[in-house]
Amino acid sequence: MIEPGGGIEGELLSTTGAPPARWRWRAGISGAVLLFLYTVAALAPWIAPYEPGRQFRRSPNAPPMPLHVAAPQAWASQGLLYVHPQRMVDSLRRRYEVDRDVRVPLALFARGHLLVTADASEHFFLLGSDALGRDLFSRLVYGARVSLSFGVVGVVISLGIGTLVGVVAGYVGGRTDDLLMRLCEIMMALPSFYFLLALAAVIPPGLSSAQTFVLIVVLMSFIRWAGFARVIRGMVTSIRELEYVQAARALGAGRARTIARHVVPATLGYTIVAATLAIPGFILGESALSLLGLGIQEPSTSWGSLLKDANNLTNLDKYPWILAPGVCIAITTMAFNFLGDQLRDRLDPRAETRS
Repeated sequence: MIEPGGGIEGELLSTTGAPPARWRWRAGISGAVLLFLYTVAALAPWIAPYEPGRQFRRSPNAPPMPLHVAAPQAWASQGLLYVHPQRMVDSLRRRYEVDRDVRVPLALFARGHLLVTADASEHFFLLGSDALGRDLFSRLVYGARVSLSFGVVGVVISLGIGTLVGVVAGYVGGRTDDLLMRLCEIMMALPSFYFLLALAAVIPPGLSSAQTFVLIVVLMSFIRWAGFARVIRGMVTSIRELEYVQAARALGAGRARTIARHVVPATLGYTIVAATLAIPGFILGESALSLLGLGIQEPSTSWGSLLKDANNLTNLDKYPWILAPGVCIAITTMAFNFLGDQLRDRLDPRAETRS
């Protein structure tokens, strides 16, 4: 888990050279992957073929159904894509058999969805189903809305608090600086994950999904702002002594105007990089809490809550497709890290002089 205030500032102030060319295409691919994931999350009701809670009782733990492309001469009558239906032949072991003699045509842009079966009475599972017969792909798409937005909202709150505290402490100095920094040290001394578990455990039951989401975001932001604040404070302490800041004060600019026009913009490079590198930490934190039963709960869905079934090694061995949410979390984390590394090197003002 990436902890703000830990390795980020060290990376930002490192003495490495300009980014090598091989990292540029990785950052481009990472940006494209993140854009794709957030687009899918935004268009979840259209992309997901079913509602996340819809159950197909006769198809529990059904394996994924591969897509097949029909012959060109059959496109007009049967459509472009089709799947083979599968039926359960062993209810105890939940073993399925594919009927390759039958085709289930799929329709694009039908019934308000991107891809559904041409016949509404038929169904298909692109990534298989869970123990209740719910389409895993649909739940994965809807879960992306919670997990991806969780990271962004959490970083916005924690960075907002950290920036405010750091700017005030660094610019005002004196006793205000001492008081705020001691508060930061107390927050950073707390064992963050265990403290978060304790706070999440006292969330009252019966809350709506939206209320649970807000509470968890606030709790995670509450224990993560201190690292940002310490780094911002150190930057502001140096920035306030720069000539253009002193010139603004000499020309009569007030404290608030100087901070807003000259000090805060000078910290934006670090803020952007820190935000990019910290988002995966919030996604992983939410996933861990949901996995332990303290985060997003049924009937709502997130990537972390979808991984509950993967806790059972027997389930994981029999139904490996339930690990798909973990793959999405890993891809998202790597994409943010690659993009953050590139932004760090691009926004480091000393990179050009070192290249």
